[in-house]
Amino acid sequence: MKTVYWQEGVLYLLDQTALPGTVRYQACREAEEVAQAIRDLVVRGAPLIGVTAAYGVALAAWGFDGPEPDFDRRMQEVFDLLASTRPTAVNLFWALNRMKKVYTEHRAQGREQVAVALLQEAEEMFAEDVATNQAMGDFGEKLFAPRVTLLTVCNAGSLATCGYGTALGVIRSCHREGKLAMVYACETRPVLQGARLTVWELCQDGIPVTLITDNMAGTLMQQSKVDGVVVGADRIAANGDTANKIGTYMLAVLAHYHGLPFYVAAPMSTVDFSLSSGKEIPIENRDPDEVRKVMGTPITVPDVPVFNPAFDVTPNRLISGIITEKGVALPPFDSSLAALRG
Repeated sequence: MKTVYWQEGVLYLLDQTALPGTVRYQACREAEEVAQAIRDLVVRGAPLIGVTAAYGVALAAWGFDGPEPDFDRRMQEVFDLLASTRPTAVNLFWALNRMKKVYTEHRAQGREQVAVALLQEAEEMFAEDVATNQAMGDFGEKLFAPRVTLLTVCNAGSLATCGYGTALGVIRSCHREGKLAMVYACETRPVLQGARLTVWELCQDGIPVTLITDNMAGTLMQQSKVDGVVVGADRIAANGDTANKIGTYMLAVLAHYHGLPFYVAAPMSTVDFSLSSGKEIPIENRDPDEVRKVMGTPITVPDVPVFNPAFDVTPNRLISGIITEKGVALPPFDSSLAALRG
């Protein structure tokens, strides 16, 4: 099931806010609709956000029907609009920078050629993402012995990417090789990506999964029911500090206390070498009603103040390794990530 696809000048996005109850696609004909879909979590997951934004740029170029002098201004507006949607996921900016480069290189050839080149670049990003995730899975599964039980948080699977997944890509490869005994999936409050998306995705593929609330992870580790933790990432600093869904830091601390390996799986495009540490990673704060309500149903006092950061930062000292499509980076990450970058 594709999370995003282009057909006859229209971009179709799998609406992840409707899962698991309903499978439906949202049709986008304007870049503004793509931007709103990213903000509203219709699409989510750092790799998928990046590719979707790339398609949004192509959509704007294909759909432009104004006077030639307005084309450059319109495209700059679209680049700025898409860049404003999600501040933490660095793949968004990586993808937009690639699209800007293609735009600059082909602009002199005319509007139509620019549109063709931009769509081709977005399609290439889609294919690259699937291949990258499969490579991560192959590197990651070699870290685990047979009959392994893993814990994950949020959704870093095919729904967060263009296919296969990052953290769930590692889990898929373990399952493929007959190594996987069980996956424990944290429900991932406040938006329940683990309960709604990860569980659904793994069940679709026949991968054994057990759902837990976020505050049960410590008990699982205390009772020796987990062999390791694998998570995704939205941005990784040059020193290995990693921003991921809120609650990831808590799992890393628990894993460290219980002597369990804690791995991050993410493409090299998620590593932001311009940031020396996680202290520089911008953290998105979201709508308080995501916490005040569950799937639209109020669960607390209507106007109670809410603290709702979407991500937290796990320090590099709590991370056993960072699994990328180029290999596994081990501490110290400053040098190992730089070596993989080449």
